[in-house]
Amino acid sequence: MEKLYYEKPYVKLFEAEVVECRPDKDGKYLVRLSRTAFYPEGGGQPADTGTLGEALVSDVRERPEGIVHITDRPIPEKTLVTGTLNWERRFSHMQNHSGEHLFSGVVHKHYGYDNIGFHMGRDEVTVDFNGLLTMEQAEEVEEEVNELIWQNIPVLETYPSKEELEMLDYRSKKELSGQVRIIEFPGADICACCGTHVMTAGEIGILKVTGVARYKGGVRVSLLCGRQALLDYRRKSNAVQGISVLLSAKPDSVVEAVSKLKEDGLKKDGVLNQLTRELLERKTAEFPASDSPLLVIEDNLMPAQLRLFCTMLYEENKGSIVLVCSGGEGTYQYAAGSSAGDMRALSRRLNERLNGRGGGSTLLAQGTFQASLQEIQNVFQEELYGGLNGIK
Repeated sequence: MEKLYYEKPYVKLFEAEVVECRPDKDGKYLVRLSRTAFYPEGGGQPADTGTLGEALVSDVRERPEGIVHITDRPIPEKTLVTGTLNWERRFSHMQNHSGEHLFSGVVHKHYGYDNIGFHMGRDEVTVDFNGLLTMEQAEEVEEEVNELIWQNIPVLETYPSKEELEMLDYRSKKELSGQVRIIEFPGADICACCGTHVMTAGEIGILKVTGVARYKGGVRVSLLCGRQALLDYRRKSNAVQGISVLLSAKPDSVVEAVSKLKEDGLKKDGVLNQLTRELLERKTAEFPASDSPLLVIEDNLMPAQLRLFCTMLYEENKGSIVLVCSGGEGTYQYAAGSSAGDMRALSRRLNERLNGRGGGSTLLAQGTFQASLQEIQNVFQEELYGGLNGIK
């Protein structure tokens, strides 16, 4: 098969003869052609998509019998068909794959790290290295890569002989045999690669690092190139503009504005928590001491407040076992506590009978019941055998 994606990577439209068409699973069809411009998935680069005549091409794979195009309908064998690539997708892959070469090459040049993983996703490109990089170091590499892009250095493709290959210092993620395809960015990278690339670095446009995270003893760098980098910048710029309007702050001051908002929120939370504790202490004091089970229904309590109220009640001996519930319309958050009983076991039994979820320790359990208040009251009474000391 003639591989036009190597010979003529900028071909968007081509004609080929259908060599074979056979049904695949899920109502799809596998089509082999005399030649193709569709790149099959491989080396971290996704497959091209597009059309073959009226048939949609959703995936392309390289198999022992050759390159197969996965289509949504059959195409008669021995017929001539026109293939049309989704060029925006293909060119984005070319930009991002070429940018990854430059980034990996510059990292290897300065730090000696190997690229041990590469994935081109819908929203980002990730590159894994077997050494650590800080965000600051990644941005220094980014700066150098973009200088090379703006110098518009050429992208060279060669097929060296075995003897020439032995003399060549090139990057490769695995042992290679047979004819090896070498992609070179002069002064930046030489790498064995089967993907598609731009012809000059300037077509990449720009490379932007979007994240750095530790990964399997090394680091995973997220980046975007070309159109995807532009769209990512646009989304983030719109988000910053929206936040600046909400906070009445200039776009370049939103970090300081959010920090102040967070600080003010923490202060308010502190005051609210103190007032809530005082309120719950007063409510706890209203209950008489008792060695009987106690069920309390209280409106508008958050999970943390449920735990606190329940703990106060059983620690102040207001009930041998205390169940505090808050909610309505058939959904109640709960906290169950006791200094004597096993709350983990009780929670399990209550969950089984009240369509509940949750758990905890022997002292305190917490969760949610999908049940009515009357059902909760009845089950609690039945499970604790001793009746209720009151429902408040």
